[in-house]
Amino acid sequence: MKNVDLLEKIKDRMPPKRFEHTKGVAKTAIHLAEKYGEDKEKAEIAGILHDVVKFADKDWLKQNILTEHLDPMLLTFHHELWHGPVGSIVAKKEFFIEDEDILHAIRFHTTGRAGMSNLEKIIYIADMIEPSRSFPGIEVLRDKAEIDLEDAMISCVTHSIKFLIEKKQPVYPDSFHCYNDLLNRKEK
Repeated sequence: MKNVDLLEKIKDRMPPKRFEHTKGVAKTAIHLAEKYGEDKEKAEIAGILHDVVKFADKDWLKQNILTEHLDPMLLTFHHELWHGPVGSIVAKKEFFIEDEDILHAIRFHTTGRAGMSNLEKIIYIADMIEPSRSFPGIEVLRDKAEIDLEDAMISCVTHSIKFLIEKKQPVYPDSFHCYNDLLNRKEK
């Protein structure tokens, strides 16, 4: 399946604004993959599919978490986290994506995790900095993404954790594990 066809297949699964975001993530992911020597096609596919079920029914997402034996702890966190793990299942079952790196990039694009591949980092970062995003500090994140993938990832996950803490929202453990792992690797 060509990536243009993939975009066409997901278009009706989301509002137009989210579709524009998705195209922005894919484009940003291609750019970052090229910059950091990663597979551009894999980056584009993961970027296109990262939000494939973001607007799915919450009960359907919950049911999939249970039936697909995903981490049940997800259900104790905000439903915004559910679309990554369920999206990776949909990418595999409906879009026949078999590449584990692409599936992990989709699965962990909202939380991060310890031991992320460069593709996973690229999708996490691209989701945060794509052109339609606007929030205080985004230009700093965009600049870092052009200089160093690891520093950009540390800054992006730090931003996410701070945002949740400021909103008095719980932080999914994978995000802390991601942060700690990134710092530990940097020190070595």
